[in-house]
Amino acid sequence: MPTRLSNTRKHRGHVSAGHGRVGKHRKHPGGRGMAGGQHHHRTNIDKYHPGYFGKIGMRYFHKTQQKFWKPVVNLDKLWSLIPADKRDEYLTKKSDKAPVIDLLSLGYAKVLGKGRLPQIPIVVRARYVSKDAEKKIKEAGGIVQLVA
Repeated sequence: MPTRLSNTRKHRGHVSAGHGRVGKHRKHPGGRGMAGGQHHHRTNIDKYHPGYFGKIGMRYFHKTQQKFWKPVVNLDKLWSLIPADKRDEYLTKKSDKAPVIDLLSLGYAKVLGKGRLPQIPIVVRARYVSKDAEKKIKEAGGIVQLVA
């Protein structure tokens, strides 16, 4: 900002520059930043920043994300995971073998039960399967294989 626009220009020649003669405008009389939040500024912190101090819940030391890897796929997407040429073969019942869908190799870990399956048996290999998904796969004549 140019000097001519700063407010101190307007205070030239006025001894206290708008900060009063008695109290004086000293640097940081209450401390810098959040200093005194648990002491002399407590009412302000309690009123406007509730929960700022203290601990809540339990900590999880050395948390790594690979333990929680569980991408999901719904039943209505299962058939789209089979290549198109083979899918037609199974759906028109030209093949007497049931298609095997290995979800781990396709990047999925869990099957969820949203959607419907055609009444054609399939073999689904996955780490986790919801109860609803398992029920629908078995109703269609398929098998669920849990893999580690």
